[in-house]
Amino acid sequence: MTTMPVLSALVSRPSLRLLVGTAGLSLAACGGSGDSAGDAAVPPAGAVASLDTATLSADAVKIAGFTVDTARTLPWQATLTVPGRLELDPNALETIGSITEGRITHVTVRVGDRVAAGQALVMVHSHEIMDARSALRSSTARVTAMQAERDLAATAAERAQRLFDNKAMSRADLERAQVARRVAESTHEQAVAERDRAEALVEHLAGMGPLPAGADEHDVIIRTPIGGVVTGREAQPGTVVLPGTPLLTVGNPDRLQLEMHVPEQQSTGIDVGATVRYALTDHPDRFFDATVIRVAPTVDTLTRTVQIIAQLKGKPAGRAETFVQANISGKGTTAALVVPAAAVQALEGDTVVFVTEPRGAGMQVKATRVRVGRRSVEKVEVLAGLDAGNAVVVRGAAIAKAELLKRRSGGGE
Repeated sequence: MTTMPVLSALVSRPSLRLLVGTAGLSLAACGGSGDSAGDAAVPPAGAVASLDTATLSADAVKIAGFTVDTARTLPWQATLTVPGRLELDPNALETIGSITEGRITHVTVRVGDRVAAGQALVMVHSHEIMDARSALRSSTARVTAMQAERDLAATAAERAQRLFDNKAMSRADLERAQVARRVAESTHEQAVAERDRAEALVEHLAGMGPLPAGADEHDVIIRTPIGGVVTGREAQPGTVVLPGTPLLTVGNPDRLQLEMHVPEQQSTGIDVGATVRYALTDHPDRFFDATVIRVAPTVDTLTRTVQIIAQLKGKPAGRAETFVQANISGKGTTAALVVPAAAVQALEGDTVVFVTEPRGAGMQVKATRVRVGRRSVEKVEVLAGLDAGNAVVVRGAAIAKAELLKRRSGGGE
């Protein structure tokens, strides 16, 4: 891109038209006289300039501060700006439900509280925990009894073996003692398994260790499996719940993702791996990076938008449910002839770009009608009317447009 000198006073003076007139934005085709630079910009004798063509003197070019770029063929890359929302990563979000039937007696946290893994959050009065504790005591007692019987059978089997060795007991009696020992061992193992199952049920319903403050042996203790922040609370003391009833939601505030909704027609070229730069609404000048990890396979039937999810890079720059402004850059697709977006202007119903050619120290500007296709924030696809390599005005295109409008109305004659 080639940048002409820019005059800062151009934007501070009250009248652009007066500035253009006094600066010598001369139209050589109209026969105006000027300085030596202006004379160098005069087209060859016999040339007839159309109303859509203007030859600008060197002074006019300097004052206007034109920027010129070239139409070029590039892989089309979808680039658009859309609003977005930071949300908790669903993989780091846990909905905690009731594990029993009963009545809620205590809720120990509120929305926004930080919690640690294993912390007691809700207490539910339930007969299930009473039955589980009773079964645990019964199975523990049975293990003790079966252990005594196992030890007794083992002693009897050892004594029978000694008597048999001394020919004081028959082989049949020895075998009966050995069978009794194996039966006692099996019964003991069964009792241990029942006790372990009862312990697991009590641990599932109340957790191991001392009960939290305010709880008793009749309360089922609902604990969080992950650490994080309480993001939702449906549990209320006194409410009767069933197994699976949602009680609380806990999420990790350090694991956020960016959700965006892109209009259907602008989603072409945006795929997994596309880059995203986003800024918080409170700090629009600070940008952070993310990468697209999911593009919805369907279009929302009501909004006609496509949901796009991006994974943040580094530590999140905001909180969950914060709104952001996101710039998405898709991957390059088919080749297209493109020009900068600022080069495309509307001129009395026509879509034009201002093609330039050097004329000595000045330049010739010609309004060229074009047919455009896809658009992004930075560039526009040109379907017809322009060739690759044509130089076009970018900065200052509005000035060229104003001058040509003046010529069409007869003001430049």
